[in-house]
Amino acid sequence: MDIQGKTVLVIGGWGLVGSAICRRFMNERPNRMIVTSLTKAEATEAVESLRHDYPDAGRDFFIPWWGNIFVREQLKDMPRETVLSSQKFRTMIIEDIVEELSGPVLKRSSLYRLIQKYKPDVVVDCVNSATGIAYQDVFQISRQLISDVKHARSSRKAPPATLFESVERLLCTLYVPQLIRHVQIMYRSMQIAGTGIYVKIGTSGTGGMGLNIPYTHSEERPSRVLLSKSAVAGAHTLLLFLMGRTPDAPITKEIKPTAAIAWKKIAYGEVTRRGKPIELVDCPPSRAVRIDRVLRLRMPGAATPTEQTLKSVYIDTGENGLFSRGEFEAISTPGQMEFVTPEEIAESTIFEIRAGNTGHDIINALDNATLAPTYRAGFMFNSAMESLQQLERDHGVDSVAFEMLGPPRLSKLLYESYLLRLCFGDIRSVTRSDATTMSRRLTDLIEIDDKLRSQIISIGIPILLPDGKSMLRGATIKIPPPRGDETLPVTPKAIDQWAHDGWVDLRQKNMTIWLKRLMDISRMVENLPANETSSRVMHNREYWKNLAEIDPGKICGWIFTYEEKGKRMKA
Repeated sequence: MDIQGKTVLVIGGWGLVGSAICRRFMNERPNRMIVTSLTKAEATEAVESLRHDYPDAGRDFFIPWWGNIFVREQLKDMPRETVLSSQKFRTMIIEDIVEELSGPVLKRSSLYRLIQKYKPDVVVDCVNSATGIAYQDVFQISRQLISDVKHARSSRKAPPATLFESVERLLCTLYVPQLIRHVQIMYRSMQIAGTGIYVKIGTSGTGGMGLNIPYTHSEERPSRVLLSKSAVAGAHTLLLFLMGRTPDAPITKEIKPTAAIAWKKIAYGEVTRRGKPIELVDCPPSRAVRIDRVLRLRMPGAATPTEQTLKSVYIDTGENGLFSRGEFEAISTPGQMEFVTPEEIAESTIFEIRAGNTGHDIINALDNATLAPTYRAGFMFNSAMESLQQLERDHGVDSVAFEMLGPPRLSKLLYESYLLRLCFGDIRSVTRSDATTMSRRLTDLIEIDDKLRSQIISIGIPILLPDGKSMLRGATIKIPPPRGDETLPVTPKAIDQWAHDGWVDLRQKNMTIWLKRLMDISRMVENLPANETSSRVMHNREYWKNLAEIDPGKICGWIFTYEEKGKRMKA
């Protein structure tokens, strides 16, 4: 992509890598740059620094934005503990990550509003998403929940409020629902805004090291929290791999450094942790604490404040904090994490955006390393189909749908097209009919063919009769999917949705859809030149048997590919 004149969004632009990427973008002459960070202070600092370094860019060129991109707009500026301490806010978080991605869930997202406000052509995401999600520490919250459950079971009283709070905190912290929702919102937001390219600066979670990594966050080696970071990072990569295979998504790339990232500056001064100075305390031998049967992990008053803060020589590694000379030397020595500079990451990022090939795009690497559909499998397809069709003839059955592959919509469409085949024989006969006749003939067949009717409802696919108010069904149905509720309110809108998702629908309005669908296929075939024999057309007259039959599998493949825009993008 030519970056000149484009709107660029750098998510996490205050950080070490984000800052380097913002500066590297300036060589490409974009139109404007939105720079985001978690807090207002960070976003403002980042923009002021860029304005200082590039005074000719104009006052409105760099635009600051701040907030948590993983939550709704209402919560974006609140500390996480403030959110988790409120039942009202916990309920919001749970609704936003557990429920389906509806329009309201999408539109109240802070990330959606950010992208829709500025409609960036290019998005570079430098936020360490894996750290942000995994370091919420589901293990610690689980331990608290287990403790509350044990206490509640041993008590004869009603469960305490703390138990309900612990359950809600755990739901708010579940890694996979948060990550899935984040990627869903990122994709939909960029697709609606017309973003052209998305680059994620990812992580391996361990700085490129293996399970023997010496640096840990607990007594385990490696800790489960650290491995959670790698697990989330890997899951994120696979979700982006899928986004990169989605036709209407932006071009999707990921640069994944496998080393420590350094550095921002080297200095002498106050050493801070999470933005606060480390206050010095003292515990002289005369005030030694005796070690008895119980070790108190927290002991206020054990040490005396000195009214001073820790000052030393340090190297600032951005989001990873300040390291001493010894710490930096230990992790960067050959055979340990070593390190990569943010400028090198920025160079690879810009080169990839400009359609260069650095060899460092993880999504492209996965595309080339995964085992794609093969020529051998394609060659053997016809043989498999012939064997299946021969067995159908031998046993006098038609193999339509079992509802094991899913989704239920596929089974519904297969059986609807199969009913059309039984009633009309071929596509042309359907297109010469009308919706009223189609509905009546399919209903008549369902009424007299006990075996067919039984097969459909026995796999969990109900049959909605033409009145739209009565159905034929078994004990269980696949749609709507069970989500803990035994009953659901019935509305015309709900019936339409359920019928679309997985009910054989005999209503005239559905027959109208089928009529149009088969007319579209007919026009596609009949518009082909009579003597067309080139490789240009895959679904030619021969494929459709010159419209002389209705093949449910082919029809459903066409629906998923063309009507529902579900075509595979990459072989």
